[in-house]
Amino acid sequence: MPVDFSTAVNAYRQASKGMELGNVAKPTSSIGGAEDGNSFVGMVTDSLKSSVQVGREAEELSLKQISGEADLKDVVTAVANAEHTLETVVAVRDKVLSAYQEILRMPI
Repeated sequence: MPVDFSTAVNAYRQASKGMELGNVAKPTSSIGGAEDGNSFVGMVTDSLKSSVQVGREAEELSLKQISGEADLKDVVTAVANAEHTLETVVAVRDKVLSAYQEILRMPI
């Protein structure tokens, strides 16, 4: 299914508006009883913030390369790093969904 350029740009803009670092929810409770902020929710939130930051850095370097301010080697490295980070996030998401589905199949 082909997608035209303007539709892709509009979808990207909509997605980037919702993915601002300040919009990521702060953990309200600690899971597992950790009182010092070392909670599972905090770890996941920090990981997602880091993943978003890696993507943003790759985008910034890409824009700098277009304007001639960045080295192509640095851009390729940043984009490859962002791609690897995205693949990791997707793999973790898939594992979490698989575990959730398995829990749903458990007899009560």
